[in-house]
Amino acid sequence: MEDGRDRLLRSRTMDTIRAWVQAARPLAQANIAVPLLLGQAMAFALTGRLDLERAAWIHGFGLLAQLFIVFANDFADREGDAKNTTYNQFSGGSRVIPEGKLSAGALRTAAIVALSALSALALAALLLGHGPWLLAGTAATALLLWAYSFPPLRYAYRGGGEVLQGLGVGVVLPLVAFATQSGGDFASMRWLALAPMFVLGVAGNILTALPDHPADKAADKRSYPVSRGQWVARRHFLELTILAACATPLVLPTAPIAVMVAVAAPTIGIALSALPLLGSADAEQRDECRVFVLRGGAATAALQLCWALALVVLALVPMLR
Repeated sequence: MEDGRDRLLRSRTMDTIRAWVQAARPLAQANIAVPLLLGQAMAFALTGRLDLERAAWIHGFGLLAQLFIVFANDFADREGDAKNTTYNQFSGGSRVIPEGKLSAGALRTAAIVALSALSALALAALLLGHGPWLLAGTAATALLLWAYSFPPLRYAYRGGGEVLQGLGVGVVLPLVAFATQSGGDFASMRWLALAPMFVLGVAGNILTALPDHPADKAADKRSYPVSRGQWVARRHFLELTILAACATPLVLPTAPIAVMVAVAAPTIGIALSALPLLGSADAEQRDECRVFVLRGGAATAALQLCWALALVVLALVPMLR
């Protein structure tokens, strides 16, 4: 009998752990870690500074920011997620509330705990001499999430949420990483480089909203696909992604043309590979929609990683001579 109770307890414990891992949405870390890497690559390219301890603080910030964002968004979107039948691994929330694995109250508490831990980490970084930038990033993250998901603004529902995500992913994250690594050397900052990063952030929001179109429409959530239509949203995603790739000279203004072409080419190629799905990958066609989102996500991630790699390599070449 005792063994049976122990097995039951272990099974319930494992179920709880699996539920929290699901709620944490590990795949979402790519949306945060890649812009943070890009910001640090810019710092290295422009100032020659790359401190591994500071990198650890930056990615600790990214991990806690992710947990705060996904937990808070699951709580805020719980009613719409409950009606969502076209979600995939990139959209529709973590599904732990609709599936009854965790309660809405538990997610709300977890979001508060994650924000508290994020604030404590940022404050510790300040006290240890790493600058106030992670603290500023924490405040910006909380403000943008509140404006995105919660009343009275709730821009994800009123329209304009893609702009807030563009600011968060394409401006705040790279800038926080750059400032932390460079010690706040904004005189060296290549400000125009943030423009294509912002465009990619906007495109990413449009992309991940595509599978949620039916549920968002039913919940009167004016996401980009709901307000513009699914076909137009897919087209605009591809256009914005290719536009960002063509704006590579803003990120790498001193690079040879051949390098710029090599950096932009993978993203343009992957984006063009999604063209056959442009007219048919509606959310209701779940397999096609999933493939479109996969290719779109690969295109945006490839561009940021290629930018980061090129920045580092171009900075190293003179050092190795």
